[in-house]
Amino acid sequence: MKITVFTSNQPRHLSLLRRLSEVADVVYAIEEGTTVFPGEVKDRYDNSPVMKEYFEHVRAAEAEVFGTVGFLQNNVKQLCLKSGDLKYMTMEQLDEALHSDLYLVFGSGFIKGDLIRFLEDHKAINIHMGVSPYFRGASCNFWAAYDGYPELVGATIHMLSEKLDAGDMLYHALPKPQKADPFVLGMIAVKAAHDSVVERIKDGTLFTIQGQKQDATGEIRYSKNAEFDDVVAEDYLHNRMTPEEVEQKLLQRDLSMLKDPYIG
Repeated sequence: MKITVFTSNQPRHLSLLRRLSEVADVVYAIEEGTTVFPGEVKDRYDNSPVMKEYFEHVRAAEAEVFGTVGFLQNNVKQLCLKSGDLKYMTMEQLDEALHSDLYLVFGSGFIKGDLIRFLEDHKAINIHMGVSPYFRGASCNFWAAYDGYPELVGATIHMLSEKLDAGDMLYHALPKPQKADPFVLGMIAVKAAHDSVVERIKDGTLFTIQGQKQDATGEIRYSKNAEFDDVVAEDYLHNRMTPEEVEQKLLQRDLSMLKDPYIG
């Protein structure tokens, strides 16, 4: 089996590539990269004192769940791009990666033009870190935790569509109830999504799930990158839920709100 993944370069993205390399003959990884030292290095986010502290927590949580950046297996073929460059790539430049059995999107930039149409035609699947239709847009799991919904920190596995995060839902993946700092909870949610996808590739069920349209009337927040600033980050740092409060909310999760939930 050949799998093509449009993704990024943080430890959580590399972890997915490693997992997929165990079930595929070849993994084509088109990675749009940003600094692996957010908060220290000014890139997508500022390196203000608040952002430095915030991303220290993010990086520590990510390292706890996924380890750090490192080299990948020999059957992973990487094309490394700067974040935002994918939209300038031609189909000819990507051709070697466009003859696969499965196409996945996890953490890439917004895909447009001929490529998005190709991926839709080939039934590409998006791993959206956020529980749709309740939280959509940017940094959905941050906003779910910020707004007091840690029980809706998770992932939506859905068909890729031209409209952002709006494709038919296949299922949701969420962390099991546990005591966890919200920073760590977000990373555990990512791992649950990875586990579910790899398991369902192995047993073949990923290819047979019936999709379900998203009901936009259930939306709680549609977030934008510009909304996440020093004021919001500092508020979250000082006022986020305790691990005990998180566990209580997870124990009270209403599974009827979710499509065929995978709890991992």
